[in-house]
Amino acid sequence: MSTNWYPLVFEPILKDRIWGGIKLQSILGKKISSQTTGESWEISTVSGDVSVIKNGFLEGKTLNELLEKYPEEILGKKVYEQFGKQFPLLFKFLDAREDLSIQLHPNDELAKKRHNSFGKTEMWYVMQADEGARVILGFKEGSSSDEYLQHLENKTLTTILEEIPVKKGDVFFLETGTIHAIGAGIVIAEIQQTSDITYRVYDWDRLDANGNARELHISMALEAINYNKVEVKKKYNKTTNTSNEAVNCPYFTTNFIPLDGEMTFKENSNSFKVFMCIEGEFDLVYNKEKQSFKKGETVLLPAVITDYILVGKASVLEIYIS
Repeated sequence: MSTNWYPLVFEPILKDRIWGGIKLQSILGKKISSQTTGESWEISTVSGDVSVIKNGFLEGKTLNELLEKYPEEILGKKVYEQFGKQFPLLFKFLDAREDLSIQLHPNDELAKKRHNSFGKTEMWYVMQADEGARVILGFKEGSSSDEYLQHLENKTLTTILEEIPVKKGDVFFLETGTIHAIGAGIVIAEIQQTSDITYRVYDWDRLDANGNARELHISMALEAINYNKVEVKKKYNKTTNTSNEAVNCPYFTTNFIPLDGEMTFKENSNSFKVFMCIEGEFDLVYNKEKQSFKKGETVLLPAVITDYILVGKASVLEIYIS
């Protein structure tokens, strides 16, 4: 089988969201079916939302089916040893037409105990931001559960939270427990642990089309919140035709590649690799075969693919587990 492996592309899993819009189509070329499409899950093994391959002879098979049969070939030696047959990451594009809820995610320990799930450490790469767009990330100063609850009750929570203006190219790294919200007018690429556990604490008092408020998770969030001030914005280099490290954590490494011409890769098969095209177009050349990718597309390279070339003019996120 190993000689037949090739770069895998999946059908996007599109998600309607109360805060979503149409930029996933207008900017990223996704075939959306509603005016409130908030998310495109690019690679997922979240229960009920497992990615299906759309290219090559494996077309129609799910990622989980492949992992069941060929876990080490897909994941890599090191990742397989650590995670077994589970795919440990979830890749998304998001379009926030309105503010997302103020929310946070539990750590591994709490998520395992409560939900039998991974925690949700995540990062954002800002692909597009309207004038004046901002994100909410953590507390302005250290806080406490008492102060936080008092502000939540008085509907003044945002007065103690840090608002950060954003522009294209900004990178934010959110450890579990960081209270946050993506603001209106932003398109991001999101890389996170495989988890769909979110504790929503404030939703701007909005109602859905049926006049219902979305569920909040006030009490569950209390134990999960990090009340300390956090540093979330990451600086990174933008050297052409180089893997510039943007985020490096135990759960994933993300590099920023400004591709202009050609880059040759030789891997060690310890980890799979994912490329997300965030600007421009590139070709991935492997085994004398060429696949083309444009802005808004994502590709998974099984760990057994160790020699390949990227060619083109593009900005690319390169993700793996180190």
